[in-house]
Amino acid sequence: MDIEPCELCHRLGGHPLWRDEFCRVVLVEDRDYPGFCRVILERHVAEMTDLAPGERMRLMDAVFATEAALREVLRPHKINIASLGNVTPHLHWHVVPRHSEDRHRGADRRLDVRVLDVLRGQRADVHRELDRRPG
Repeated sequence: MDIEPCELCHRLGGHPLWRDEFCRVVLVEDRDYPGFCRVILERHVAEMTDLAPGERMRLMDAVFATEAALREVLRPHKINIASLGNVTPHLHWHVVPRHSEDRHRGADRRLDVRVLDVLRGQRADVHRELDRRPG
């Protein structure tokens, strides 16, 4: 039986916004959810309980810093955070800005290229927010 290589071990998983030796934050181009980011562990681990307690906190600090940066830059209605991995069993968190008019609230929101430009242009703000996290 052939084991497929892990997509998140071999690909960035989006446009890099921030990275250190432990994890990376990438912007996912999703036309329905502008600003959707992933926080991806740099090594192949499937579950949060596979990490040492300090590593769990470090990863969650990156998730929360990503949320804070997205709130500051995009001013969304809400932020959803989820760790799924049912397609790719590599530890990563989805940080998804939600807007009152987005796809699951009735309207068909499409990606505004300006959102990507703002996020790409605000990398310094994202870096600053992520670099503020403890540990």
